Amino acid sequence: MRKTLLMAALMLGSASSSALAGSGPIKIVLPEEADLLEPCMATRSNIGRIIMQNVSETLTELDVRGDKGVMPRLAEKWEQNSDGSWRFHLRQGVTFSDGTAFDAKDVKHSLDRIMSDKNACESRRYFGGMTVTANIVDDHTVDFSADPVQPILPLLLTLVTIVPEETPLEFVREPVGTGPYKLTDWTPGQQIVLTSRDDYWGEKPEVTEATYLFRADPSVRAAMVQTGEADLSPSISQLDATNPATDFSYLDSETVYLRIDHNIEPLNDIRVRRALNMAIDREAFLGTLVPEGAVLATAIVPPPTLGWNPNVKVPAFDTEGARKLLEEAKADGVKVDTPITIVARSANFPNVTEIMEAIQAQLQEAGFTIELKFVEVAEHEQYYSKPFKDGRGPQIVAAMHDNSKGDPSFSMFFKYASEGTQSGFSDPKVDDLITRASAAVGDERAKLWSELIAYVHDEVVADVLLFHMVGFSRVSERLEFKPTMATNSMLQLSEIGIK
Repeated sequence: MRKTLLMAALMLGSASSSALAGSGPIKIVLPEEADLLEPCMATRSNIGRIIMQNVSETLTELDVRGDKGVMPRLAEKWEQNSDGSWRFHLRQGVTFSDGTAFDAKDVKHSLDRIMSDKNACESRRYFGGMTVTANIVDDHTVDFSADPVQPILPLLLTLVTIVPEETPLEFVREPVGTGPYKLTDWTPGQQIVLTSRDDYWGEKPEVTEATYLFRADPSVRAAMVQTGEADLSPSISQLDATNPATDFSYLDSETVYLRIDHNIEPLNDIRVRRALNMAIDREAFLGTLVPEGAVLATAIVPPPTLGWNPNVKVPAFDTEGARKLLEEAKADGVKVDTPITIVARSANFPNVTEIMEAIQAQLQEAGFTIELKFVEVAEHEQYYSKPFKDGRGPQIVAAMHDNSKGDPSFSMFFKYASEGTQSGFSDPKVDDLITRASAAVGDERAKLWSELIAYVHDEVVADVLLFHMVGFSRVSERLEFKPTMATNSMLQLSEIGIK
């Protein structure tokens, strides 16, 4: 992974702020507006970039900048009990932004809230196939039990945002958290403002206030930083990354892919799914619409992930071969001429429109009838996650999946298990491999994940895997910041320095 020091010039908006060397407000311009600021939805990138670890903290945190593994956050330490459960010792002297004290009751309520059927918390999907409960030992000690036992539970808890026990089970509009910032303004369609807290338990960050602006066009985002209208854009396109003093690339943890709904004809025929994969010239995108440093994907998780299988190969580009598979399926009565809709998320990543239009053309060249539909993030979720709409036609959902945690468990159940919230198929062998891999440790865990990756790709042909992406950022010279694999989904303001 390319790690480069990001530096550029920050133009502060007032004389008082410019007098404060080493601290002050900044403006960040993002590609997508947040439709929610609900803490348990912070695993969705357009929300997580704003509130994860800024407003809403977790018990544990993965060190994405070094090799420390899982680190303490709201939990100071933990150990595994003899029965396989985990005991977490909570940090004391912590308060929420509403002034209430943080204790074990908040932790239990936060987990119970995520698991409740009275909301649609996105972070719940990472706990699929298991039952996890929190049991209070005392005010500052909590035991977590999982069935089956989860050897990576401390890593899983990096996704559980902590809220006060008074928080309703239903979604909230204004998050209350223990983080270094609090929400002070949310004007839909215009901006979101986070302001640093004087009573934060940890070290005071240099960024005193962050104003988030939203522009779908990557060229506009790049220009805003260049002119001083904004100070940081974590996502610009490769075409706009023309200034070596301010523009830097990094290998992120996002995988672009097309999720296939196997439940609707003709996508329920494996020959059709193989034809979809063969009809796309992935190599042609590299260095053009997709950054040259991107990696062609053979798994839903990026190469550094445990169990990544180097023996799985990218499907060869073969338009004629794809046509022959469609003709073979048609001869057997499969309705291959049925229009198939690709549903894509507007502004999901740079050049998403052009990439999807090119894929549409390549699929049509192979004999598919492809319709293309772009929707905003909230509507996209209705196509992407269960329950799927009754009476739908054949659909392919274009998406970008983030896994920066180093273990496939953060992807496999909700993407591929029969009960997974974003799974487009059902396969008993897949379910069995996920169950066994999730409970395994060491080499056995890696071996089972590797077997699953190969089976899903080669035998099930679950989806059309495209690219492990490269991100480009533009920042100002007064900022010190190193992007990581997690930058596209989480942007911690405390990690941004001001010279």
